[in-house]
Amino acid sequence: MIDRERFKRLFPHLAREMEGGESKVQIDQFRQNVEHEDRLTDRRWASHNPDVVDFIRRCDTAEQAEEIISYIEGRGEITAERASELRGRLRAEGLAGFGDRKEPEFYHREG
Repeated sequence: MIDRERFKRLFPHLAREMEGGESKVQIDQFRQNVEHEDRLTDRRWASHNPDVVDFIRRCDTAEQAEEIISYIEGRGEITAERASELRGRLRAEGLAGFGDRKEPEFYHREG
């Protein structure tokens, strides 16, 4: 635990704000159209849980995609039927069949 005087020395502005009993925050922006909230926030992907296709879209080769499918199937995250479907799609359409490649930092740029 930190004593009050040390807290004041380390965080003078915060201490003054806490002791004053009021805080003032300037609001210079507000949302008028909350329907498009995903475009307005940089936390768009915060709750996104990537699936097998997201991982495949990061692959450079079909061999890498096959490894991803096998790994995720082995972990029990997809069924054998879903794995077979993905392998068939990979053979028929290649990596392009899963969408554009996700480059490094995709979620930071798209957020």
